[in-house]
Amino acid sequence: MERSAENILSTGKWTKVTAWALGVVLLMMFIIGFWASREPDVFWVQRSADQENAIVGYATVDTLIRVAETLLEKNGGYQTNDKLPPFVFLDNIPSWELGVVNQMRDLGRVMRDDYTRSQSQSKEDTDVAEGSPKFFYDNNSWVFPTTESEYREGIAAFARYRARLESGDPDTVFYARADNLREWLSQVEKRLGSLTRRLGNSVARTRINDDLAGDAAAEASGAQPDTVDVRTSWWLTDNIFFEARGTAWALLHFFRAAEFDFALVLQDKNAEASVRQIIRELEASLDPLRSPMILNGGGYGLTANHSLVMANYLARANAAVINLRELLDQG
Repeated sequence: MERSAENILSTGKWTKVTAWALGVVLLMMFIIGFWASREPDVFWVQRSADQENAIVGYATVDTLIRVAETLLEKNGGYQTNDKLPPFVFLDNIPSWELGVVNQMRDLGRVMRDDYTRSQSQSKEDTDVAEGSPKFFYDNNSWVFPTTESEYREGIAAFARYRARLESGDPDTVFYARADNLREWLSQVEKRLGSLTRRLGNSVARTRINDDLAGDAAAEASGAQPDTVDVRTSWWLTDNIFFEARGTAWALLHFFRAAEFDFALVLQDKNAEASVRQIIRELEASLDPLRSPMILNGGGYGLTANHSLVMANYLARANAAVINLRELLDQG
């Protein structure tokens, strides 16, 4: 009887120890998860290393590098490819990272194809040609090579281009022309348009199929339904929202950089106000989130719908982007 009582006491003691240890572990995971889920702050874009002698293109290249560095060095590091707790249970910041990565890819591609080339048959810059594809590497790779290592190689390549640009190397150029800026804006317009539609689908159920509208001779490879189911799964609402936040965060920096590097182009087209309007809308979309979770209330319901609020800001930014492209198209 005595030994049985001792066994019961011993079992009860270890049960309490285990419960306390599990509670501490869960608390630590919650704290780490909360810390790692904080979006990085907006940083100030540098026009040039030497503010007295601004170099055309420096702001754009430097900002791309710093955005990529922030992606890897923010709280919790790069999380999309993390497979261990608590990061494996977090999906908001990985969605935010996807939005940033997409903008890095778009700008890197335009830099390779347009900003660093005077004509379609011009020779591409070697460092930019090496760095741009690195950002297109699988953003969810956790085995060798990891996503982080590939992105760091891309950062290093663009850093070499920045150093040559800053040194005045005659073979290193950045062409701040209206047609080049239009190429990047066309990519931005498509991204913002897609995100606005996906955010709006948080309350939509179906939409009229207008995929072939505007061209009487247009055809599709298969039969097209009259209506398309576009409803967003309740589980994906927050993912799309944070992808939009990441997109807005990256674009805010890139437009501030374009405001420096394309200053003469914008002044010539009297388009400075359009850029400022885009920046204002993007800043508003990044206001602190006061709710502990992303709400998906009905359009006229009692609760907020954060997706529709974000869609409103991005739609207005996209309208300003379209207006800016039209201004640049004018002779």
